[in-house]
Formats: sequence, structure tokens, C-alpha cells
Amino acid sequence: MTALAEDLAALIASEGPIPVDRYMALALGHPRHGYYMTRDPFGTAGDFITAPEISQVFGELMGVWAASAWEVMGRPETVRLVEIGPGRGTLMADLLRMAKALPAFAAALDVHLVETSPVLIARQQATLAGLPASWHRGLDTVPQGPTILIANEFLDALPIRQFVRVDEGWRERLVGMRDGALAFGLSRDPAPPGLVPEALRTASPGTLVEICPAFASLAAALAARGAPLAALFIDYGHATSRGGETLQAVKAHRPVDPLAEPGEADLTAHVDFAAFATAARKAGLAAGPVVPQRDLLFGLGLAARAERLASARPEAFETLRAGVERLIDPAPTGMGALFKAIAIASDAALLARLPLVD
Repeated sequence: MTALAEDLAALIASEGPIPVDRYMALALGHPRHGYYMTRDPFGTAGDFITAPEISQVFGELMGVWAASAWEVMGRPETVRLVEIGPGRGTLMADLLRMAKALPAFAAALDVHLVETSPVLIARQQATLAGLPASWHRGLDTVPQGPTILIANEFLDALPIRQFVRVDEGWRERLVGMRDGALAFGLSRDPAPPGLVPEALRTASPGTLVEICPAFASLAAALAARGAPLAALFIDYGHATSRGGETLQAVKAHRPVDPLAEPGEADLTAHVDFAAFATAARKAGLAAGPVVPQRDLLFGLGLAARAERLASARPEAFETLRAGVERLIDPAPTGMGALFKAIAIASDAALLARLPLVD
């Protein structure tokens, strides 16, 4: 049993079974034993790899998107460039390198990274050494002003709640103890049907539905920044709300039981982009269509950028080709299709002028 599992067992013995979102929040963010608090999980030596680590093209194209957003904002003299969940800092480093090609844009950037992990903050600071940047534990301490925000694989780590349809209605899924180990069970009391997305409330018995309460607080934090705001979120998930369990754990690039080793494995869930868009609109923001990552990258000039890199570094052609093909893989479980993007803006007029928003 991991150190965190022991703490969870004591918590459950004292308070009773806990909701999945509380379990997930503790597994990832416990101050002593949380997964992200104690390690750098990225890369081949870690537990998973993200798009910025696969190819520099990804971060550079995020720079293209950010520069375009700055243009449609009216080229403000200073713009807060914010990344939430910046990993190793690789995406931001590639973005800022691209920005050097546009001196006016580069001069306007005031860079902020939102990160809670001390281990990852140290890694980000090493990656961005010599570049002006500030770090924050939350979006609320980033100075106000025109804002361009990027978040890659951030939404999937937000804690979710799970509800199961039974004959009598809905019950919340909880984490408790059984035979000395963590185990899933259902609440004794019915869950309010209003917690379940309206389109799924009449689902057949046995259906499991996931919701992410943190979407509302994130949307409120974005709205509190005022205008102009342009944000781009990229993650894996589905464009429309649907039933089914997506909670998953990964360790050493392999799936593991989500309850087996809390604090030692990454926990995520597929993003319900429709629910996130709804939360954004309820907060007074404008939300664009959901775009497959493949379309996003091609729309930002992937082909031309890859060709230029291949011409400049022919010896690295095979590595470049393999990385790009992985990013745009159109198979149902490939990154080009499974990963999607959504733009959020402070108002509809700004949203309509952002790249890849119809």
C-alpha cells in the first residue's frame, strides 16, 4: 500500500467513502504524496509523453496561434501570455523561440506560468532559464490585462465526479475500502438528477456518467480576467456529452488500476468539451467549435513549418517526420483525432476572428 493509500484508508475510516473527485484531487495534488507534487512524470523515462515533447513543431504552432490572437486583439502594447499546466516548459520555450521572428509580438509578451508542483516549477525554470517569466499557483494572481492563454493536457487532470444510473435513479460512485484495499462503491442516498447532463438523465440503468465541477470555477476565473481574453485548450476527449467511464491511470506508459497505487500513477479522464463550452458560456464567455488536433495543426501551417525544418536539418528528417505523423494520426485513438481543441474568448466578436473559429 502506498503512503497516500494509507492516508486515504485512515480518511475513509474516519469520514466514510469519498467521492471520486476528492480521491482524484488527493491522488494528484496531496501536498506530500500527490503524484504531481513528487516527480517529473514526462518523457520516455517517466509515465507519459505530451505533444510538446514529441515535436518542437507543436509549441511553435501554438506561437502562431498566440501571435494571431495578439493581432486580432489590436496588437496591445503588453499582453499576458499565460500557460496553465506547463509541464516541463517545453511548449513555452518553443513558442517564445517562434515569437522572436515577430519582434513586435515578442516585445509585447509578459509571460506567466500557472503551476502547483514544486518539482515541475524547478524543471520549467531550468528550461526557460534566461527568459523573463513569472510563476503562479493559480490564475487569480496573474496581473490583469489583455490575456492570451494556452493549456495543453490540463483539462484532463481536473477531478471528476461519477454517477451511475440504477433502477431508482442516480447514485454517486464513491471510493471506500473492501478487504483492506481501496474499492469503488455507490452512495446509499440518491444523487440530484440535476447534476447529470440533461441529455443523459434518462439513460438506461447501468450507465455511468462523469462530470467535472472544476469546469465552472475555471470558466469563472477566465471571465474574471475581463477583456480581451483569448484562450486555447487542447486535450483528449469527446466533442459531445456521453455516458461511459473514462477515468484512467497510467504508470510507465502502461494503463494500471486507478485505485491500485494512488500517488504513484497519473490519473486523468477524457474531457467533455461540450460541458466545458457550456460552463464557459454560463460565465459570460464565448466558446468556439471543437476542432480535432489534426485540423488545428494543419490550419496553423503545420505542413509549411515541417517542410522548413526538414530543409534546415535534413539529418533529423526521420525524427521530425515520425513526430509530426504521431501528432496528426487520424486513427480513432490517434492523437490527430482523439485530441481536440477549443478556443474561448471574452466576447463573440473576438472569438470570430481567432484562427480556426468559424
